[in-house]
Amino acid sequence: MAVFIFTACTQEPRETDLLLPVDYANVPDDMILTNFHTDKIEVRIKCRPKHIEKLSSESLVYPADIYTDLAFDPAGGSDAIEPGRYLLPVDKNRLPLGSSVSIINITPSYLSIRLERKETRVFKVTVPFIGETAKGYMALSPVCEPATVALTGAQSLINRIEQLTTKPVDLTNANEDFKKEVPLDLKQSELFTVAQSIFVVSVPVQPLPGTRTIEQIPIELQNRPGNKVSIEPSSITIDLKGPQEDLNNTSLTDKIYAFMDLEGLKPGVYARHAYIDIPVELVMTNASPRVFTVKIE
Repeated sequence: MAVFIFTACTQEPRETDLLLPVDYANVPDDMILTNFHTDKIEVRIKCRPKHIEKLSSESLVYPADIYTDLAFDPAGGSDAIEPGRYLLPVDKNRLPLGSSVSIINITPSYLSIRLERKETRVFKVTVPFIGETAKGYMALSPVCEPATVALTGAQSLINRIEQLTTKPVDLTNANEDFKKEVPLDLKQSELFTVAQSIFVVSVPVQPLPGTRTIEQIPIELQNRPGNKVSIEPSSITIDLKGPQEDLNNTSLTDKIYAFMDLEGLKPGVYARHAYIDIPVELVMTNASPRVFTVKIE
């Protein structure tokens, strides 16, 4: 054991490279650091192997202080910093490596950054659809809650945005109203700060409207007298409007009833209207004929 300890302590220093992410701090409040910046630096160091192992196990970063490096007028504070491209010198004294490590080289020696004005704008949120509803149904305009969202980012990026959308809502086989939580579909989301990223979308789904003509519906006579009664014509034709699913029902004609009440009528000739009983989900838009001739002998 004594031999091993002596050997380890006398190991010669060796060189190696460390790759350190750059941590940018103190960005002016009215500015934003765009994605055009140096994000890593490579540091060539020399030290004993045990120090190399220790450094490799740590999460090391290079702390870049934008305010300190760019505030040319200390009295002016961050107001003295204007939008633009800058080169920040890499200060080896900020590297958290310890006194036992010798720094041989740093690449790059300057950090390239671009600062832009920060802008916040409120956008209306739209909801795109994919897929098809169930046959005979259609989706109406969705309701998004909230309807707008505040987005903050670099001025040049904000100005390029024409509209904000959520991720598409799938309508596949939908045959009734539904709600769904969907995220905002924001390209390069890491470049923006958004007030809210999840939205509740309500989608109204209704049956497709249609029309249908039912011909030669017989007129039933109620409370007819014992005398001989005749009616001309003896049937009626009607036009209906409503959901396609109900209009195409094969049993629809069995649910339609046309009748005429003759209670209290004495022998003679009368002009009478017929009454039509149809399902509540349908609307009658026309009837022909409208007037019938009733003859009671």
